[in-house]
Amino acid sequence: MPIWTRALALAMVVTATSSASALAGPVADRIKAGRIIRCGAVERPGLLEPGQDGTPRGLLVDLCRAFGVAAAGPSVAVAMDFYDADATYDAVRAGSEDVFFLTGSEIVDQKLAGKIMPGPVVFAETSALMVAEGSGAQRPADLAGQPICFLQGDASHRHLEAFFAARRVAFVRMGYQEESELYDAFDAQVCPAMAGEATTLARVRLEGGKNRRNGRILSEPLASFPILAATSPRDGEWSAVVSWTFATLIDADRPKQDWAAGGLDSLPLEAAGLGLEAGWQKTVLAAGGGYAQMLRRNVGDASPLKLPAGLNALAGAGGLMTPPYAE
Repeated sequence: MPIWTRALALAMVVTATSSASALAGPVADRIKAGRIIRCGAVERPGLLEPGQDGTPRGLLVDLCRAFGVAAAGPSVAVAMDFYDADATYDAVRAGSEDVFFLTGSEIVDQKLAGKIMPGPVVFAETSALMVAEGSGAQRPADLAGQPICFLQGDASHRHLEAFFAARRVAFVRMGYQEESELYDAFDAQVCPAMAGEATTLARVRLEGGKNRRNGRILSEPLASFPILAATSPRDGEWSAVVSWTFATLIDADRPKQDWAAGGLDSLPLEAAGLGLEAGWQKTVLAAGGGYAQMLRRNVGDASPLKLPAGLNALAGAGGLMTPPYAE
């Protein structure tokens, strides 16, 4: 099991054990008083992006709302901040938002480790290769010795280099500084494959272009990395609410078995000590559905991206999403 999946269970324990107070913490009180929850993340297709009317949408928006509903009920509003420059991370440093959706690279690059409480892994992003629809390549190794396009210095570039180096496979490097140049090179088949985050590649193939349209994302990833739902370390009660709410969203999709309960019966939680109302889990699920539903409508086959659940499926369905315990 990857180290970061074990970190999910550890984060659940840490946040839960920090919630000894019998009262809701200041973050939950602030959400209840203002009827609004504030979250932030880097823009990624299907996860956080502006809709046609400019309103933020995506899986992370749905998750932010679920956390807000747990604290303040279904009438809560959501405000999303886009982390698109160094200065925008000041909201994380100041703790002025309620949930920060962050990757490990973002935490390290922005020196945020001492400013956050790492919470549950809410999405496993992957770096991958996309080839033209008619390509014979089925996995990255099939592109040995061929040109591969990438954005220079991008995380996917680093993953590409590491993947091929670990397997002692050579390829021809075709680096670009601008996205438009990268896409033009792929359309012209200067390179038979290009590297990128899977959600970005899924969006790119919708944008047209001779070979981008209907491009095929190889199922074997170059790398995978988690997006965490982090919170301020100053409010352990709120960190616990976030972790238990995400656990509820995951457990909602667990099938019933002969020797194991399914759905909410597998993790019935009443958490009055965290300021949560009786029946809060049912309220959260009624407001936005479980995690699998959120994933399907934002990233999966009910969305334009049509990406498979992959690592974001339940552990029993071949993914890595797992509840804090299973009995």
